Amino acid sequence: MSENKRNGPQSARERLKEQRERDKAREKQRRVLIVSAAVVGVLGLAAVVGVIAAGGDDNSGSDKAGPVVAPTGATDEDGKPAIPTGKADAPSTLAVWEDFRCPACAQFENVMRDTIHELQASGALRVDYHLATLIDGNMGGSGSLRAANAAACAQDAGKFTAYHDVLYINQPPETDDAYGKNDKLIELAAKVPGLDTPAFRSCVNDGTHDSWVKKSNEAFQNGGFRGTPTVLLNGESIFPTKGNEQISPENLKKWVAEANKGKKPGTASPSAG
Repeated sequence: MSENKRNGPQSARERLKEQRERDKAREKQRRVLIVSAAVVGVLGLAAVVGVIAAGGDDNSGSDKAGPVVAPTGATDEDGKPAIPTGKADAPSTLAVWEDFRCPACAQFENVMRDTIHELQASGALRVDYHLATLIDGNMGGSGSLRAANAAACAQDAGKFTAYHDVLYINQPPETDDAYGKNDKLIELAAKVPGLDTPAFRSCVNDGTHDSWVKKSNEAFQNGGFRGTPTVLLNGESIFPTKGNEQISPENLKKWVAEANKGKKPGTASPSAG
């Protein structure tokens, strides 16, 4: 009897510990599923938006067709304009096609941001950002174009990554074309130290990179992609899944490690921005 008394509380404590561990595991899985469901749900809408935009007239944001002025350090491999970030010689490349008004893009960025920055800092991953304007074509307005131009202006100032993150952290509702106002984009630039300068303001207000953004969106339209975000690791789609595995911070690290096995991390100077 006394033996049962000694074992009883101990067994109860062990059961309670095991239950807590199971609860923690379920909660972690629940958070991942909530994020995944939200992202995948909006991705379905984004796919429809892509079809509609592809069949429409993409003159959102401006009636003027100025010269194509690429931002500092931008690339144009295979006719796909991009802003590269991270070590230029990193062994793996993540290509991200995004729209600053796209809710699913914000979900992706806000969940994966720290992991992407970590992989970039270690030299494991370079990220090429391709800017699209699908939501302007579907919802009306010019926020996708205006925000993308402002991000390209931030690239000129060497502040692309920080400003890119600020735009997604502060993204308005999809139906609110707040980013269609240059004053709002300049206001958010104050959150990035050293960005709000006369040169940046002039670039934003003049739409310096509008034609470059439109060229990038045309590349998206012609690329046969389903919607935004479209995320490719070394050319293979990984959003919302890679094979049977759901995208997550842990899986992205694993996939990059697998792709980089036996390869040296990048050491070249970081790409501008």
